[in-house]
Amino acid sequence: MQRTYKTARRAGRQPGVMTSHEPAPVRFDTKIAVLLRDDLEPWQRLNVTAFLVSGLGTELPEVIGEPYEDADDTAYLPMFRQPVLVFEAGKETLTAAHGRALTRALPRSLFTSDLFATGNDRDNRAAVRAVPGDQLDLVGLAVYGPRNAVDKVIKGARMHP
Repeated sequence: MQRTYKTARRAGRQPGVMTSHEPAPVRFDTKIAVLLRDDLEPWQRLNVTAFLVSGLGTELPEVIGEPYEDADDTAYLPMFRQPVLVFEAGKETLTAAHGRALTRALPRSLFTSDLFATGNDRDNRAAVRAVPGDQLDLVGLAVYGPRNAVDKVIKGARMHP
């Protein structure tokens, strides 16, 4: 049987047997995905991602893990309990993903191009409120939910490099 990168045996290990120092891999039933429009500047990608995921933790407490603490007992804020996967796509794919997220009623946050011209939360909300949903100029979307549902929402997107 030919071995592939997925089935190659590591030296000294039996296939399928975990050593005592290796924790079992965690596979989450849910997924946090951020979908960014592929024509954003690097600073915009970072800014949009930060804004998009900030809403998930406030509305969905189950996505947040326990607080952190270092060896000196210095406390740190908790973070997401699972990875945030970042994808990119063109405007059409992002618009389609938005529609699929709405149809599936998945928790979501959005960022429109209009928000780059505002400087505070009140103006951000007003900018979104002023535009019908099917006319929003989306530059980012974050979605949370069951893995398969999120995968269907972001269909056509590629992992962010």
